Order: sequence, then structure tokens, then C-alpha cells
Amino acid sequence: MRFDDRFLEELKARLRPSDVIGRSVKLKRQGREWVGLSPFSKEKSPSFFVNDDKGFFHDFSSGKHGDVISFLQETERLSFPEAVERLAAEAGMQMPAEDPQAAEREAKKQGLADWMDLAQKWFAANLRRSVGKAAREYLEKRGLPEDQWERFGLGYAPNDREGLKHALVQRGAKPGDLIEMGMLISPEGGGAPYDRFRDRLMFPILDARGRLVSFGGRAMNPDDRAKYLNGPESPLFHKGATLYGLPEARRILGAESKSTQAIIVVEGYMDVIACQRAGLPAVAPMGTALTEDQMALLWRVSSEPVLCFDGDGAGQRAAYRATERALPLLKPGRSFRFVLLEGGQDPDDILRDKGAPALRQAMTETRTFAEVLFRREAEVEPLDTPERRAGLKGRLRTAAAAIQDKDLAEQYRRELFDRFDALFPSRPAPQQRPQQAGGRWKPGPPPKLGQTAEGASAMQALSRSIEPIAAALAHGAIEDPERMDDHLEAIASHGFGDPSLDGLAQELVRLRFGGQTLDSAALRRHLATSGHDALVREVEKAAAKSGAPFLAASAPLAEARVRWSQGFDALTRVAGLDAALASAKSGADHAFDASAFSRLKAERDALRRAIKTGTIWDDEASS
Repeated sequence: MRFDDRFLEELKARLRPSDVIGRSVKLKRQGREWVGLSPFSKEKSPSFFVNDDKGFFHDFSSGKHGDVISFLQETERLSFPEAVERLAAEAGMQMPAEDPQAAEREAKKQGLADWMDLAQKWFAANLRRSVGKAAREYLEKRGLPEDQWERFGLGYAPNDREGLKHALVQRGAKPGDLIEMGMLISPEGGGAPYDRFRDRLMFPILDARGRLVSFGGRAMNPDDRAKYLNGPESPLFHKGATLYGLPEARRILGAESKSTQAIIVVEGYMDVIACQRAGLPAVAPMGTALTEDQMALLWRVSSEPVLCFDGDGAGQRAAYRATERALPLLKPGRSFRFVLLEGGQDPDDILRDKGAPALRQAMTETRTFAEVLFRREAEVEPLDTPERRAGLKGRLRTAAAAIQDKDLAEQYRRELFDRFDALFPSRPAPQQRPQQAGGRWKPGPPPKLGQTAEGASAMQALSRSIEPIAAALAHGAIEDPERMDDHLEAIASHGFGDPSLDGLAQELVRLRFGGQTLDSAALRRHLATSGHDALVREVEKAAAKSGAPFLAASAPLAEARVRWSQGFDALTRVAGLDAALASAKSGADHAFDASAFSRLKAERDALRRAIKTGTIWDDEASS
């Protein structure tokens, strides 16, 4: 039986050689390769290598070399068709039918692919013509120079109902073929087909083997209903089995043969481009949650891909949805890590504002799958009663049981319960959060997770590094507790701008409202005895990186207090803007329009930059 080359390439693209070979050869990771003892000869030192990126094995002891098909032929004495059939079943692929129609369909797909290539050339040419001026200005505003356009195959679809159609039909294309490949739309009520993409910046979409299969288009008109538009399902393009940027990401990984860098999943085309320009192997799904097929593609490239989301509420919800879908599929050597970017910035923002080194650094600040999973379950409800804490423990048990690999499920159960025990090692009298009633403050109900003295250290362990400016505010409050007095209600509600400091903030507020006029030294002794000692040391380290002027030893006390208040007010304003933007992005606030969203985002970003650079205090002082 003969097999089409495309079928064989697709088969090998779906399987990771180390998985197939690892069932019969004990392999150990060594850099970007796997190594083990030769299955073809007796040896004491490993000389058998498997390279997933290149799709082959090589045995130095016997000189044998090949792919997963030839490996099965050699080790299990299978014929070529038998080996292909075995692997096709594992990859979930139907064996090709032995009929003329199959060859005809394959030829048809090749014809469509040829027209797809011509369409890309036409889009690329339009980007450089006068009609593409707005798209060029957009790319310039996004900081993408012209010498990068060709690398990423960028183009422009003019605002012409039949521009692409006429260009390809003149070269011999049939409108029916262009409809089938998703480049034209056939009106439901009849009439002439017209271009799917109009007045859009065009991004070519390649499959895992580097073949052009579809396009994504970014609207140039801000009033367009669909900001991003992808091509439809077609004989060439299967949205749920394709990752934008995968071939280039694999090339970046291949060039870094000694690197342990994992493939990174971001949320949009420009984010992929930003990461790849910074030397990071990034990809993106087609505007939807990751599918099982896309996860399998990622795991074939990296054992622990990194999923990158915005650090706002919407980004956290997206991260939690990813854990839900991936949980049953986890296996030893197959997991995910997470990056939640702070400040509402995406990778493209970071590259433009701070440069490639900052973007690469941001992608190293990862959280484990177990950590994100635990936080997902812990944030379902307050954990202020035995019943609710028991509910958390039940959810953790259910989450671990969802993992199909039983050994890994047991390890997750232990890990999640260890985190639970660290969060609730004992239950002394609960710290109480002040509430206002009739103009006076009185103790309220026990606070939520992370807002108790006994939970502060545990929450710190669950969180990323402390934000330097937030740490500076907390450090300033400890050094001079009186500076908090005009802001106690705001601190009780918002903390210092970093969730890992919420427990510390609540303790400081409780002490001030409790009438305990502790000086800095007495306050530090109290914090040490109430379980905050380690956190206070971390606060001091992070604050030293902030450059906040109110921490300068030479600063007069009155001036330091004014500048501390300015910094706190600025962070409170940023928190309010973050909440408003998150509400708008989730669709909860229908009063937002695009211009209002852009205006608030610009204000938030400008305020964050001012805080980061220290100009916020100069600006506020001068006003």
C-alpha cells in the first residue's frame, strides 16, 4: 500500500518521538534531546538519542538512524504499512482509502494551497502601495519596523468588495475554489461572491509543517464589529488544530539547542510577533480557548509550555479555564506553567515600553499548574468558616481526581492538601477587619483568604514577587504608622496594591483603629510575633528596588508623608481603573464604548509609567 507524503508528514507531526520510543526505551532528558541505552546493541553507557524537534532518533553504537516509523519496523519487526497503521491509530488518524477519489482530493487541496500563496503575495504588495497607508501607520504606531513585515508575512486587504477576487480570477482561479478555501463569501440570498477580508491588516496562518492554510485580519476601522477575523474551517484550515506562529517558534527553539526555554502561548497575533522578535518561541490559538489538539501540539514541542495571560481579572479567569480543560490530560512530563502579567500590559506593550530584556524577564516569572489550580479553588468563596474550608478541601479532592493518570492524580492530591495545610496550620482567634457603622469603626466578620495574620505567610508563598512600589508603601507605613491615618478606610478596602500584602495591610489597619499607638520599633516587634516577620523582610527587599523618594533617609518627615500619600493615591486610582477596564473587557459594563475604554486605558498606562519612573511624585508635587 502506498501512502501520500502529506499523510505521512501529518502522522509524524502528531506524534512526539520520545513518547513513542519511550515506551520501549528508558529515556532521560539531556538538554533539548532525550538519551538512553541502545535498543539495538548491548551497552553500559547511553549512546541512543531522540530529538523531538527534528523528529528522529540516532543510535551511535549501531549507526541506526530514523523516525518513529522506522523505529517500530526495527524494534517490533513490523512492515512499513503495519507500522504506519499502528501509529495512525495512536494519532487518531483514519488510514487513507485506496481509491482514486483520495488522490483527487489531495490534488484539489494542493490547488487550493497554490491560490492561498498567491493571495498572500497580493496582500503583501498592497501593504506597500498607497492603499495600505493606514495599515503602515498602524504598524509604525505599534513599533513594528518595515524590515520585519516580510519575516511575518504581513499584508493588507484593501476596502474593496472584490479586489482579491478579481486579482485571483484573472490568474485562473475559480470563484468556487476561493469560496471553499475561505477567501470569498457566497451570499445566502444569491448574488456574486465577495472578498471575506476588507480593510484589514493581514496575518498569514501556517500549519505545523509551515504551509499557509488561512489568514487572520485585524480591522483598520475602529467601528468594525469584529476587531479580529479568522478564515473559516476549510479543507486546508482546522482552527482547533492550528497554532499561529508555530513554525517560527520551532525555529527559535531549534536555534537555542542548549536552552531550556519552553514554548509560550499568548493571546494575539501582535503578542506572538512581539515575543518572537524578542527571541521567545511564542504561539497563539485562534481567538478561542486551547483545544486538546492544540495542547497535544504544544506538548510535542515542550513538556511544560507556558500560558501567558493578562494579570487582571479577565486574565485570571482565562487561566482558570485553561486549568479546567488541561487537568484531565496531565501526565508525567506533560503539564503547563503560567505567567500572569502585571499592570494590564500584554507582551506587545512590554516590548515597546521596556524592551526585549524586560519581556524575556517577564516570561521567566512563572507559576506552577498546581499553584494556579489551588488558587482557582481557594477563590471560589471566602474561607472564614469550617464549612467553607471543608468545601475547599472537597473541591481540591475532586480536582485531583479529574487527572486521568492515577499516579499523577495522587501526587496532585498530596500537593493540594499540603497547600491547604500550609494555609490553615492552626486557627487562633480570627483577625477582624474593621467596618464602619454610624461614623464609628467596629470589628467585622473574619476576612477572606490572605487577609488574616496566619494566612499572610501562606499567601506570600502562593504569590509572585512583591510589586516594588506596593512594598515601598507598606515599608513606609511600618516606618511611620501615622502616615496611614488619612487613608485607613482605603487601605482596609484595597490594601497596598499587591494581593500578597493584604494580610499585612489588614493587621496594620486593625492596630491603628484599635487605639494602639505603636512606634516603628514596637510595631515591628508585634508583626514578628504575629507571623509577619518573613513577609516584612521581603517587603524591605522589594522596597529597596522602588526608588520611592519618601524612603530616602534625608527626606524631611512632612515631605515624606506627602509623597507617601501621593503614591498611595496614585496606586488606588490605578486599581480603580484596572477594575473599570476589567469590567468593560468582560462585557459587564455595557456603558463603555471603544473611545472610553481607550481613554481609560491610556490614563491607567500613563499613571503606571509615572509610578514606575518616579515622576508621579514630581507631577503631584508641582500641581
